[in-house]
Amino acid sequence: MTHNLNFKSSQLFRPVVFSSEFNSFKSINASQAWSLFFTGGREDKKLDSNPRISLLFTSVLLALGISGFARTLILRSFFPA
Repeated sequence: MTHNLNFKSSQLFRPVVFSSEFNSFKSINASQAWSLFFTGGREDKKLDSNPRISLLFTSVLLALGISGFARTLILRSFFPA
């Protein structure tokens, strides 16, 4: 079994965000943004197979923010400063 992998390439472990193909100021979708977040900027197409996954991550993040804000308001009403 032979393979043509070049592990000495300078672009192997380089983030995709700084490559000339990616950095042309195009807008990206939510799946690409979450994929870049989870892979540390190395892959932008990991979650493109199912865009509902990115909607789930965005919804969970929004729900955590809203619940933290609501918890703060509720606790401040019981324990005023």
